[in-house]
Amino acid sequence: MLFNSLKYLLFLPIVVILYWASPKRFRVPILLIASYVFYMSWRPVFILLILALTVANYFFGHAIWRSKNRKKLWLTLSVALNLSTLAFFKYAYFFDDLAGQLLKPLGIVVGKMPFDIILPLGISFFVFEFIHYVVDVYRGSEPIKSFPAFALFASFFPTQIAGPIKRFQDFIPQFLSPAKFSIEHFDEGISLILLGLFKKVLLADNLSLFVWGGFSHPELFGGLDLWLFTYAFAFQIYYDFSGYTDIARGSAMLFGYKVPINFNLPYVAANIAEFWHRWHISLSTWLRDYLFIPLGGSRCAPWLSARNLLITMTLGGLWHGAAMHYMIWGVFHGVLLIAHREFKRLRESTAWLGSLVCSAPGRIACTLLTFHAVCVGWVLFRADTANIAWQMLVKMFSFAPAADGVTACKMALPTINYPLIYPTIYLLLPLYAVSHIFMSWLDKTTLVKRSPIPLKVVWCAVMMLLVVIFSPDKSPRFIYFQF
Repeated sequence: MLFNSLKYLLFLPIVVILYWASPKRFRVPILLIASYVFYMSWRPVFILLILALTVANYFFGHAIWRSKNRKKLWLTLSVALNLSTLAFFKYAYFFDDLAGQLLKPLGIVVGKMPFDIILPLGISFFVFEFIHYVVDVYRGSEPIKSFPAFALFASFFPTQIAGPIKRFQDFIPQFLSPAKFSIEHFDEGISLILLGLFKKVLLADNLSLFVWGGFSHPELFGGLDLWLFTYAFAFQIYYDFSGYTDIARGSAMLFGYKVPINFNLPYVAANIAEFWHRWHISLSTWLRDYLFIPLGGSRCAPWLSARNLLITMTLGGLWHGAAMHYMIWGVFHGVLLIAHREFKRLRESTAWLGSLVCSAPGRIACTLLTFHAVCVGWVLFRADTANIAWQMLVKMFSFAPAADGVTACKMALPTINYPLIYPTIYLLLPLYAVSHIFMSWLDKTTLVKRSPIPLKVVWCAVMMLLVVIFSPDKSPRFIYFQF
């Protein structure tokens, strides 16, 4: 059930009405049942997987809490169960292909697996939430006593498919002390949902039309064209993923629950570290707290800190997908973070360089450089293979000309007017800014409360009208849908 589908637009109001019309003691069970129905709407059989992991991690959490001498054993068993489940469903084909390539020079032929593996929805997200839970219980946090509340923590339908990755210390108290019915929650929730649909359907889906053509046929285009396709994908993935998060936050708000913000103007970051503080915030903080710091963090020798960064980002890249180009994307960002750390040391020890970077022109230059470094990474992320990504980057940095741009565009992008591709990029930055003006407006609840009802109605109507008029014929899935 996609957030941008008619099914969800019918499902959500029904659950909201049932939730608020029921006594408080029934509200968590209603949300839990609704979350399982939501999850089963794609492939019902996978409900067994999330149920089994929920029961197992509930047991492990309490076993860790009660145990005096075997806490580490229970933690190890729990993390091993979660990671092995994720590895089987997400990385079995990757490891099978890798083994085949490594053993082929030795004359050993590895046969293909005799069965098909289908990746369950949201497994990358709820597995990370389970790991966070058992690790924090091991560190001293009290486990969740109520099984229905624990089950809902992992399966809460607004966030179960693509996050944000929740922390149970922030989420469970909202169940124990549920919010009262509030018109302000509905104001903010509906506005966020409409903003998310605006980003996804109007912006991301329309950008995807020529992003697909450019990345599917990069051999047909020149370097400048490929840069524009890359810029378009940078905004497509932002609008797609942040649009999902807005809908998730808005849907949760209709029940009186708050989930964390996941994006904060990532493309205005002046360095790569700042970018990761603004992009997919729930993932970057998870990687920091449960991978980078346990490896030793930055409180060690510089070369060990660099190693920890590289391992963290490489595994973060593989988390995004079981393919070599995702791993290289992670390595690339690890190298960028290491380079930034070294440059930061140089800047702090060189007065004139520090002054230059902190000046307005320096900030603008750093922001542009960071954005283009991120875009190079997006080529690695979006290309079908690492080899194709390399060929694209060579053409982009050499500004290789296209043999026949108009013919290429007619072949790869038959429904798009070729000359319109170039000015399209100029529309992305103002749209990017406008979407965050709305976000800032929504976050200031006093403005939401004081805005006249007619203005809210007009704004919502305009948003819905734009989505209906300018949406493409077929809206693709969210990029992070089956993840």
